[in-house]
Amino acid sequence: MTVALVPGSFDPFHNGHLEVVERAAGLFDDVVVAVLRNPQKAEPLFTLSEREEMARHATVHLPSVRIVSVATLVVEVARDVGASAIVKGLRAVSDFENELQMAQMNRQLSGIETLFIPTQATSSFVASRLLREVARYGGDVSAFVPKSVAERLQERFA
Repeated sequence: MTVALVPGSFDPFHNGHLEVVERAAGLFDDVVVAVLRNPQKAEPLFTLSEREEMARHATVHLPSVRIVSVATLVVEVARDVGASAIVKGLRAVSDFENELQMAQMNRQLSGIETLFIPTQATSSFVASRLLREVARYGGDVSAFVPKSVAERLQERFA
């Protein structure tokens, strides 16, 4: 059985994230989405448990996907869940530089490979930070996020 780990802060979980998870589910027997607490990022809009719940709702149609939330190294989570690979989405070339460094560090620490899945052009500009900003000022982000996430954003900024 092959297991992939798809880590991220997912603040909030959007359609680009969903696309990567769906594509990973087509390549691996099991996919574990790890909602992470990232101390390098600004204070999150949603709590870890809220982000976990949003990811769970968005992936309910994928029986091979499970959601966990963690506050540790990605490689430790990968080992704990028996992942044979870490899967990361790439929107643009600018994502690659940072993701490559993380992939190389993770491989040195654990031997676990990282696979990159490029998003479709329709998702290449979607970023959680942009969605938060648009939603904060009353913009409609419903085309870019699952319905349950759009509702959460609307509630948060009502």
